[in-house]
Amino acid sequence: MSTMPDYDPETGEIIEAAKANLGEQSVTELSHALKRTLEDRFGHVRVRGEISGFRGAHSSGHCYFALKDEGAKLDAVIWRGQFSKLRAKMQEGLEVIATGKITSYPGKSNYQIIIENIEPAGVGALMALLEERKKKLTAEGLFDQERKRELPYLPSTIGIVTSPTGAVIRDILHRLNDRFPRHVIVWPVRVQGETAAAEVAAAIHGFNAMANRPDLLIVARGGGSLEDLWPFNEEIVVRAAAESEIPLISAIGHETDTTLIDYASDWRAPTPTAAAERAVPVRADLLAELASLNARQKRTLSRIVGDAQIRLRSAARALPKPDEILALARQRLDSATAKLPKALKANLQDHTLRLAKNAGRLSVKPLSQRLLEQRRRLTDQNSRMARALNQTVSRKKDRLQAEAKLFGSLNYRSVLARGFAVVRDAQNKPMRGVSGVSPNAALEIEMVDGRLTVIPAIKKSQGTLF
Repeated sequence: MSTMPDYDPETGEIIEAAKANLGEQSVTELSHALKRTLEDRFGHVRVRGEISGFRGAHSSGHCYFALKDEGAKLDAVIWRGQFSKLRAKMQEGLEVIATGKITSYPGKSNYQIIIENIEPAGVGALMALLEERKKKLTAEGLFDQERKRELPYLPSTIGIVTSPTGAVIRDILHRLNDRFPRHVIVWPVRVQGETAAAEVAAAIHGFNAMANRPDLLIVARGGGSLEDLWPFNEEIVVRAAAESEIPLISAIGHETDTTLIDYASDWRAPTPTAAAERAVPVRADLLAELASLNARQKRTLSRIVGDAQIRLRSAARALPKPDEILALARQRLDSATAKLPKALKANLQDHTLRLAKNAGRLSVKPLSQRLLEQRRRLTDQNSRMARALNQTVSRKKDRLQAEAKLFGSLNYRSVLARGFAVVRDAQNKPMRGVSGVSPNAALEIEMVDGRLTVIPAIKKSQGTLF
């Protein structure tokens, strides 16, 4: 173990006697001792400087670059896991504030900072980053006017994303109650700090995922500096606002403050109070307007009815009197009544003459004669039907006999009667040759007077049956 050397209190140099007593150390031991000293002495630091030598992530995923100012340069490292979590975009020449630990790299005998968080430094850097991000999101179409939705005229439920404490939520609720009280759901979030952007985006997504989701959303925050309002410039917040299926009002800061969520929202309110005023109409104004419309409706109906009555009276005056309308019909009726008896008498005489003429043409035969003629016709018809039936039966009988003879000639039993036989296998299928017979297989032979079963012996060389 080495001991600490003695120093001259005036010059600070190591006393010669002490130099001889210094213990030996290896390069590695000295490097690690310096590393421990740096880490114990400085620990976590916040360093302001300009990014230099940034070329993006290494193939390993780690980032190696430097922070510099007018008088010095400090090597910097961001490990892969931490690099993916950074909210600020890294770029060459950007002035940033880095938070991390000071340590050394013994392999190169230099010191460096292991960065855990990095953020733009100063309003100029933030404005440059804001403008670049705005161009990117504009190119993606997130700010297009076609994406804007109409706000509901009188929403039943309003969702508010803001801090649960402070003047903003009180101002909004107070103005809503003054104008037109509505059901309000507040999703509490931080509106400043590192976690604010993620909380606001999660709140917007959460409202959209609700089963009974609000009709309107208000994302609100009071005034502040560019750094204070920065969470509402983050991409996750802007994208959440653009993707919201619920119409959204942004009310961030005062009238002169503008954030990227204002471009993605469906309507930008200059103040949180103005957002409440845009969200609902004034109830008293609505009641007054309804009363005015009701009065106008009554006046209009009264005028329409009055005009209709005037037109009806005018039309009634132009019409003839009922007696005048019926006079002509009465006259025609009287004339027709006077002519009716003469017309009926003439009609009767005409029909009588025509009946007399037709009666002379008719000859009536006695009933008995007509019955005899009808019986004679029926007898003739029966005779013709009987002859036709006998002829049909005879033809069918001759045809049946001919088919029976043909069937007998084609029946194999007639062939058996001439001395032939039918040989069948065990499945009762006719055998057509010796080649199909298996050794020791039972065969059935049918002749004209019966059947018998045999087991033949096969001579394989000649293929004949014994």
